[in-house]
Amino acid sequence: MLERGFSKPTERIEKLRKVIIDAVPQVESERAVLITQSYKETEGQPTIIRRAKAVEKIFNELPITIRDNELVVGSITINPRSTEICPEFSYDWVEKEFHTMHKRMADPFEISEKVQRELHDAFLYWDGKTTNSLADSYMEPDTKDCIANGVFTVGNYFFGGVGHVNVDYGKILAKGFRGVLEETVAALQALDEDDPSSIKKKQFYNAVIISYNAAIRFAHRYAEKARELVGQTSCPIRKAELEQIAANCERVPEFGARNFWEACQSFWFIQIMVQIESNGHSISPGRFDQYMYPYLKDDPIDRVKAQELVDCIWVKLNDINKTRDEISAQAFAGYAVFQNLCVGGQNEEGKDATNEVSYMCMEAVAHVRLPAPSFSVRVHQNSPMEFLFRACEVSRLGYGVPAFYNDEVIILALVSRGVALKDARDYCIIGCVEPQAGHRTEGWHDAAFFNIAKVLEITLNNGRCNGKQLGPKTGELEELDSMEKILAAYQKQMEYFVRHLAKADNAVDYAHMERAPLPFMSAMVDDCIKRGKSCQEGGAIYNFTGPQAFGVADTGDSLYAIQKNVFEDKRISLKELRDALEANFGYSDAAAPIYTPSISEATLDEAQIYEAVKKILSSTGSIDIATLESHLKQGGGTSCGCKSQSDPSKYATIHNILKNTDSFGNDIEEVDELAYRCGKIYCDEVDKYMNPRGGQFQAGIYPVSANVLFGKDVAALPDGRLASEPLADGVSPRQGNDVNGPTAASNSVAKLDHAQASNGTLYNQKFTPAAVGGEQGLKNFVSIIKSFFDKKGSHVQFNVVDKQTLINAQEHPEDNQDLIVRVAGYSAHFVTLAKEVQDDIINRTEHNM
Repeated sequence: MLERGFSKPTERIEKLRKVIIDAVPQVESERAVLITQSYKETEGQPTIIRRAKAVEKIFNELPITIRDNELVVGSITINPRSTEICPEFSYDWVEKEFHTMHKRMADPFEISEKVQRELHDAFLYWDGKTTNSLADSYMEPDTKDCIANGVFTVGNYFFGGVGHVNVDYGKILAKGFRGVLEETVAALQALDEDDPSSIKKKQFYNAVIISYNAAIRFAHRYAEKARELVGQTSCPIRKAELEQIAANCERVPEFGARNFWEACQSFWFIQIMVQIESNGHSISPGRFDQYMYPYLKDDPIDRVKAQELVDCIWVKLNDINKTRDEISAQAFAGYAVFQNLCVGGQNEEGKDATNEVSYMCMEAVAHVRLPAPSFSVRVHQNSPMEFLFRACEVSRLGYGVPAFYNDEVIILALVSRGVALKDARDYCIIGCVEPQAGHRTEGWHDAAFFNIAKVLEITLNNGRCNGKQLGPKTGELEELDSMEKILAAYQKQMEYFVRHLAKADNAVDYAHMERAPLPFMSAMVDDCIKRGKSCQEGGAIYNFTGPQAFGVADTGDSLYAIQKNVFEDKRISLKELRDALEANFGYSDAAAPIYTPSISEATLDEAQIYEAVKKILSSTGSIDIATLESHLKQGGGTSCGCKSQSDPSKYATIHNILKNTDSFGNDIEEVDELAYRCGKIYCDEVDKYMNPRGGQFQAGIYPVSANVLFGKDVAALPDGRLASEPLADGVSPRQGNDVNGPTAASNSVAKLDHAQASNGTLYNQKFTPAAVGGEQGLKNFVSIIKSFFDKKGSHVQFNVVDKQTLINAQEHPEDNQDLIVRVAGYSAHFVTLAKEVQDDIINRTEHNM
């Protein structure tokens, strides 16, 4: 039997899970108050020392709590699934949303009046002192214009702390924080005082020492709390658990772990402490199975108890939450935190690295049934078939995980970027889909959302956007009378906007370097201690900046529609196309047409109607009422029928022709080639730039859920997409356009240059449960993945759910609180998503085998 099924979670896990499900996310103020107090006390001191003393104060005074039934302890907030505010990065958007954050469309949070007052008082200090204000001051007016007009946004770090990092959990599990302190003291003592750089290095080392001594004290505070609870507990079983928790927190992470429970506790302290320092997105555990397995292998612990400990970590990963401004919340809808945990793959020698913990993580997904972590599996040619079948069994549960990654593409992509082969083989996934050499990289992933489709819109309007000349003049549409001219204009616009993207990202990079270096996190990233500088100053071995694009399929489809219908078949003129685009094909918005004709209005006999239908079907392959009426009123002409300038229905035929043109996702070479070129033009431009840390820019193609949000900024496109509709997500075909089955769709996606887009690509597929049901369905599922990876696809993830289930959940959210879906590089409870994001997921093509 290939289908093994899954065991049941313990009663403890069900109780812990219910706390997360029932939690009402709240904004808390303690961190903001503490860091403000610290900064007031350290005026005039070096920035990195101020950061260390701020972390020291937070670790020493942040309220701590141990919740009922927990075996692994440590929380950033008092209330479950809540968030602290970090005013050193940005704050004004929080105050603007004090009275609206609880009712906004995406990711609402409650904020009590007491918290509002405390935050307001703290915010008074930060005017002109944030990383956000410094980054903004570094940006040129033209760069800000690009952002304001929806071409790109500079991502999380413009408003928040640096994240998207994997630290050396394995080093801490083995040596503890004492090991870091010993290494730092040795580096400090070895400094050459005559070297000018020793001045800055000494400050960094002192900051690390301050931070790690405070971190040890933070864990000891939990030991004290556990002992306090022992005296308040009558249950002998819970007393024994609390006594062991106290012993664990007294031991780790100060010293190395000696068993699996200590390793689990040490891991969790590292995870939350990095979050406390920076509140960055995507603090990713990386290759959890690799650094945890040594502590399980020789531990006589009962495997059911060991599984329960892993399950406890799974629950705790869902306890971490973050708030964002209202617009960003729509881009990251679903309370996404992006803690990517990866299993499987190869070791540094290229041998399979799957182990017992790899499978325990899969079991944890089935037990906990919550959106976090973003669970990933690495696949290579020698991955055990049992591992693949088991991963697909997990995927069939319908929680949107795991995401599958292709070692054969990703390792070579990293090597091509200068990563040593042994480090590339040890890669992990960060955030959504971003590969990096774990605990050796400051990848600055998710550095921007770049709207490729918006660049095409601007190209077709001679550089204009919203009535102003935003980009360079590259010719009016009617002047671009060949595909070569259109592509050349598109290339020139892309050059302009990517250049401003790089400037914007580098402005943010400099701001964090100067105002918010992170000594605690940096000491767990190679080679910051050896180099004597933080990650933000270039201390990591590998340094990148990774802006991601979306809209590749929309742009490729649009260019092919022009090539096919304007230049090859000559069914539409450039002027007719321009007029139709400007008029949004006769629709007042993306939902309702201006003119909805009725056939009953026509006074024509059946023969005339039949002839008109034949002509339309022969040219477009399909028909709608508006198209038919347009032809009937115009006598069934053979052109586009755009004769009456006063009749909005004149655009119906153009729209129909464009919508019925072949599209990306159907394994059609001519279409796929243009999508490939669109993606490559972007990647080539991104490759040209360097960042302040001495590293290269590298492109990614993934959207989070920004394809919905930023689709609102894009006018009608030549592929027939109406203004403001969502764009295609990641490298996926446009929703509903991949009509030739899952293999044809994945064949198209595989033709993109996934290796050059080395900051990650994201491909979503959706199957009905019946399509992958039973043993044959499981075999087919594995075959789909292997075929895609054989053709050099990089990543794929699945929603296994039928459309009607999603529609029912949208209509009756109260009955579907547990329904989880894959949004982009993360999963979320479906009912927490904004309706437009829900609609986007509903409209994705539903494949059968």
